[in-house]
Amino acid sequence: MNTNIVKKYPIWKMLMDYSIATFAVILLLPLFFLLVILVSFDTGFPGIFIQERIGQNARPFNIYKFRTLDPKTFQKSRIGYWLRRSKLDELPQLFNILKGDMSLIGPRPDISGYYDKLQGEDRLVLLLRPGLTSEAGIKYRNEEELLSQQENPLQYNDTVLFPDKVRMNLDYYHHLSFKKDIYIFLKTIYIIY
Repeated sequence: MNTNIVKKYPIWKMLMDYSIATFAVILLLPLFFLLVILVSFDTGFPGIFIQERIGQNARPFNIYKFRTLDPKTFQKSRIGYWLRRSKLDELPQLFNILKGDMSLIGPRPDISGYYDKLQGEDRLVLLLRPGLTSEAGIKYRNEEELLSQQENPLQYNDTVLFPDKVRMNLDYYHHLSFKKDIYIFLKTIYIIY
């Protein structure tokens, strides 16, 4: 098992994660401070949302995001709506990458009850570090809107979206390469901007 874990987090991936995340944190530090102040006024101090997610080898970890919901109404705040739409609410996950919980590219981490319940070959996805972006994350970047259009959003997620994400993440597992990571990274930047 340890051989697979090393194989699925090769040295080039580690160097890419830490160098890009470090550079991005330094470059975006003023934006981080500005957003923390704005979000704290909008949704309450400290403006950071922390939630347990399932990580590599089904180990739970705390993911960081900018808080986007009004604490009283539990509806998206005005700034929260903009943060989610622009994906800026995900920026604090750069610190998850620096902590070693996540990678730049890999399956988007989910709450308990999904990846940790996979069976058979599907469990290979758990050998990957969860990522800030992925092919499945790009395809379902408007997942909230898609689910809101369904008669039964939970059933649609469990029978359509999640199995497709697992399929895409397994494909990533079997074809992990530097070239593929660069492609997904550039595609993410293109789609966001």
